[in-house]
Amino acid sequence: MNPAPPPLPADSPHVVADIAARDDWVEAKLTRNFMRNARPALNSTALVIPVIVVVLYNSVNHWALLSWTLAAVLILVMRYSVVRIYQRDYADSGIAQQRAFIARYGWTWPLGGMVWGASMFLYFLKAPVFDQFICLIVLVGMAGFSVGALSACLRCFIGYINGLAYTILAALAWSMAVERPFPGTLTTYALVVLVLIYWSAVRMAGQRLNRVQRSNLDLQFANAQLIASLTEKTRVALEAVEAKSRFIASAAHDLRQPVHALSLYADWLRAEPELVLQITPKIVQSTQAVNELFNSLFDLARLDASVVEVNWQRVDLPSLVGELELRYAPLAKEKGLDLRTHVRPGAVRSDPVLLKRLLGNLLSNAIRHTERGGVLLAVRPGEDGWRVEVWDTGVGIAPEHQQAIFQEFYRVAKHHGTEEGFGLGLAIVTRLCGALNHRLSMQSRPGQGTVFRLDMEAFDDGESARGHLDSRY
Repeated sequence: MNPAPPPLPADSPHVVADIAARDDWVEAKLTRNFMRNARPALNSTALVIPVIVVVLYNSVNHWALLSWTLAAVLILVMRYSVVRIYQRDYADSGIAQQRAFIARYGWTWPLGGMVWGASMFLYFLKAPVFDQFICLIVLVGMAGFSVGALSACLRCFIGYINGLAYTILAALAWSMAVERPFPGTLTTYALVVLVLIYWSAVRMAGQRLNRVQRSNLDLQFANAQLIASLTEKTRVALEAVEAKSRFIASAAHDLRQPVHALSLYADWLRAEPELVLQITPKIVQSTQAVNELFNSLFDLARLDASVVEVNWQRVDLPSLVGELELRYAPLAKEKGLDLRTHVRPGAVRSDPVLLKRLLGNLLSNAIRHTERGGVLLAVRPGEDGWRVEVWDTGVGIAPEHQQAIFQEFYRVAKHHGTEEGFGLGLAIVTRLCGALNHRLSMQSRPGQGTVFRLDMEAFDDGESARGHLDSRY
């Protein structure tokens, strides 16, 4: 298995992106929770307005009480409208729209706090003490209630509680400076101190509750990510088990054929020993098929187990192409095909043994699936180095099979040439490309042929002084 990657630094783009995604999700969730509590809070406020009116009706100026009542009802209706707008246009939107909503309508909460704080102008030191006490209890309760109802949106909560406190302090200052000139009464000063203390306590309680809510949502986000990760890993593991089961079944099926043929030839030879000259080549052919399958299986097993050692060094492309041509030209000639090469001087950074096996599989595959025409092995400059191309004029591959052909034991049904192989060549090519960090691409047209392109990094002459670099895939 590949070693686990080291922890990413805190300023890594991936970490920053994850943190940004988490913060956006938490903020959007807090806004939704805040708006979910908005209507119940407004319902409670609507019930309190008549209480204030009834308590103060016989003890304050009726026109002043009417003006305040109209202002309270107006801001109440306005906030109900804001809730409806949110539910209609923003409830299911993303974080950008949530922020836009708060930026556009967040001012209604501070305004509501100011309207309720302004009620102090109606009754402070004007109404009977018992009526003042009831109204002050209402304001204290509304400030405390805002901690649970509004703290999910810290901006609106701070705006509301500040608006409430500023207008209460303004009413007390008005009483001390105008209605009962300085130095005023000791009760008024004591009330100012109590307002400041309670204001600070409510603000701190709301901020603390907001942090708690954020921490809980951070845990929810982390748990959701963990569950998604575990679900994905479970899915990948199940797919791996299923693929391995298919792999074993296919290997057993393909191995059974040559082994069964060997058994038949052995029985035939025992019954008719005089046919040894005719049967021996068939036994050799079946044995070679078994060896080829086992070698391919061992290659796949080593690549999957990541125990293939990659010996990075300079690989001369003309020499590599010459060796491949010398090996595969007789196979092509045996089928009546031309194996042509086109090479330019150059070198790449790779493992010569593994690269030769990779390109050898591509050439063998091209020769197997080509009946007339030829195969071309070409070296050309690539985007970031060198590109080796293997062209053939074979049967081609239909688009629906172009991804599946890289799977183990996959052979296109009724595809001429596939009956000679085991469907492992391109699977090994894929693993080798991963080990060597080379990029493989393919284009094919049914009936016209196929081209495989292998892009490799050019060799840096400065590396020769540092020697070979051995690594384990």
